[in-house]
Amino acid sequence: MNEKALNTLEYYKIIERLAQMATSEPGRKKCLSLKPMRDAGEIREAQLQTKDALSRLFKQDSVNFGGNKNVHYLCKHLAIGGTISQEELLMVASLLENTARVKNYGRANREEIEDSLSPLFDELEPLTPLSTEIRRCILSADEIADDASPTLKHIRRSITLTGEKIHSQLLSMVNGSLRTYLQDAVITQRDGRYCVPVKSEHKAQVPGMVHDQSATGSTLFIEPAAIVELNNKIRELTIQEKDEIAEIIKTLSAACSEHQEVIRHNGVVMTQLDFIFAKARLALEQNATEPVFNEEGIVRIRKGRHPLLDPKKVVPIDIQLGEEFDQLIITGPNTGGKTVSIKTVGLFTLMGQAGLHIPALDRSQLAIYHNVFADIGDEQSIEQSLSTFSSHMTNIVYILKKADKRCLCLFDELCAGTDPTEGAALAISILSGLHERGIRTLATTHYSELKVYALSTPGVSNACCEFDVETLSPTYKLLIGIPGKSNAFAISSKLGLPNHVIERAKAQMSEDAKSFEDMMSDLESSRITIEKEREEIASYKQEIAALKQRLENKQDKLDSTRDDILRKANEEAREILQEAKQVADETIRNFQKYGSATPMKEMEAQRTKVREHLSKKNEKLSLKAKESEKGSLSPKDCKLGERVTVLSMNLKGTISSKPDAKGYLFVTCGIMRSKVHISDLKLSPEEEIKAPMIAGSSGKIKMSKAANISTEINLLGLTVDEAISKLDKYLDDAYISHLPSVRIVHGKGTGALRNAVHSHLRRQKYIASFRLGEFGEGDAGVTIAEFK
Repeated sequence: MNEKALNTLEYYKIIERLAQMATSEPGRKKCLSLKPMRDAGEIREAQLQTKDALSRLFKQDSVNFGGNKNVHYLCKHLAIGGTISQEELLMVASLLENTARVKNYGRANREEIEDSLSPLFDELEPLTPLSTEIRRCILSADEIADDASPTLKHIRRSITLTGEKIHSQLLSMVNGSLRTYLQDAVITQRDGRYCVPVKSEHKAQVPGMVHDQSATGSTLFIEPAAIVELNNKIRELTIQEKDEIAEIIKTLSAACSEHQEVIRHNGVVMTQLDFIFAKARLALEQNATEPVFNEEGIVRIRKGRHPLLDPKKVVPIDIQLGEEFDQLIITGPNTGGKTVSIKTVGLFTLMGQAGLHIPALDRSQLAIYHNVFADIGDEQSIEQSLSTFSSHMTNIVYILKKADKRCLCLFDELCAGTDPTEGAALAISILSGLHERGIRTLATTHYSELKVYALSTPGVSNACCEFDVETLSPTYKLLIGIPGKSNAFAISSKLGLPNHVIERAKAQMSEDAKSFEDMMSDLESSRITIEKEREEIASYKQEIAALKQRLENKQDKLDSTRDDILRKANEEAREILQEAKQVADETIRNFQKYGSATPMKEMEAQRTKVREHLSKKNEKLSLKAKESEKGSLSPKDCKLGERVTVLSMNLKGTISSKPDAKGYLFVTCGIMRSKVHISDLKLSPEEEIKAPMIAGSSGKIKMSKAANISTEINLLGLTVDEAISKLDKYLDDAYISHLPSVRIVHGKGTGALRNAVHSHLRRQKYIASFRLGEFGEGDAGVTIAEFK
């Protein structure tokens, strides 16, 4: 890749930031050596690794590679049988321990995470026994543990015991016979041997070896003859200790030598993982995504942000190249963002081909280029006696010579710094040549001729950086397909330049230039209007979508509430029915058990008890009737036998008593007789039906449904309880319908059902008499009952 472009596009600043994301020194060095690649397979693999590492950072905690060290030279030394130092052994142990932690990190959630990094984690071999042994033997870079070997432990114990003997003897001397000859009552060391400070004038009174004297010569450091042998022994033990430590280091080095290839490979893999996770951390910091690569030269960046600009201030841009056009000419005022736009494309290309994610929306596309050329910035060189134009032209000549259709060319202020007419002509010629060769090109310019060139040449498009004349500030929005204006007159006017000067300047322009600038102004005005309308439409769409979502949520809530209410109501109804059935069954069993032998008073008490129980339930569970459904009956409307609806229970029944002073009365609903208030009743509409029993009637009359009651009821196949319940309701309806008699079919069988029917008939006050059927009526399988 062109080194000049890497510097011009500030690629190395990104790499320096990447290196800061690495957690080990080898990882940082690998980051600093990262260069863009050309092979599509390598690029996609690097991008996939970055993506997978980023995914792991989202799902798991970050991983640290701080224990990773450069052990390559150590492994070479071990491979030839060399011995390494304590510090180097600790470096190996640190690498292996960090390897174990990283491998465990890779194993975490292995069932859920299986990606391109899994093979790298699998390649790691922590060699835990080796790192444990090194840590056991070596406490620090200058300290070996006593337990490193039995021999070392014995030697150090001997040194300690010998030292204690020397101290004991010297203390007895210092505090005894030698006290008057000493400068101070202390024990010191010189050259590793124990001595006492003796006054020089008493040298003869303290036999021994002189090892040192004070600066003034008044004190001599003498090793008493009594401890010379013990000091010699300590010196011998110290030498033995040093030899034993060397042996331990050698043994540990030999153990490392056996695994030097594994240790070296662990270092390589750890460095690679640190490098990959550094790319992921950079992507996380920049809120970057994986670009989609193609080899057709198509670039489509969605909301791209230059990574070196303040993320809180940078304005995202949408830019495309290589699909509908292969050249993009960007115009507009200075400081409007033209240079940043082409730098963004160039830098994204370099970052993407280096395996880095780009700070843009997902599904952004980048092309794989074999080289990127950039002519950006002030290239003036005093040393080479080159002006700005000359230095730019030197660079352009080089680019034209090296570039081909697999390259991306970026030009900032193409052919500026010379006569505008000649510069514009030269710029058009250069761009035409690149266009004919199919080279993807982005260029910025102030030349109006290049705008016309882009408008009139197929495969070339204009673009501009939007500028707000009112505030004299750029918006940094890149608008593709629209040529820009330099806005020199408008900016000058806003800054206070007299109008007559501006008018005189406009008069200097040709008519074609004026009409072109006017057309540009009209286009800009139309574009702003369309843009505002588009934003309003988008806002309305969002508002409609939000309202729709709120309505859907409200409907879902209502549906859920309705379902809950229905479910609870059904459960309560089931409980009420079950309890009512149990009470009714118990009462019926009592009536059947005692039959006619039960006093009427006791039977009535049982019945009253059932009515009261059901009334309490009704009062407890009744719902407040709607205002429109509230009963409007007056006491005079309450006639015996009148069909009414009990609103709280939603049941139809018949009035069986007059209301009392408080407005309460009894209503019979099937076999249930309930006490309700007159306000809980409303008249039940009666159906209009044909009256077949009245000959010559005028047509329709008002009648109750009970007029359709049959003169016969069939109880065959029912249990006694079921039959009596059905019969009781039937008799009520038949009596209200004013039938003279009814035919009850109960069958012969064992006679149990017949006896139960007869017992029930005896208890009914409105039954005048009953008898078994005669021949032709059903014999003993039928009972004929007559009403009063």
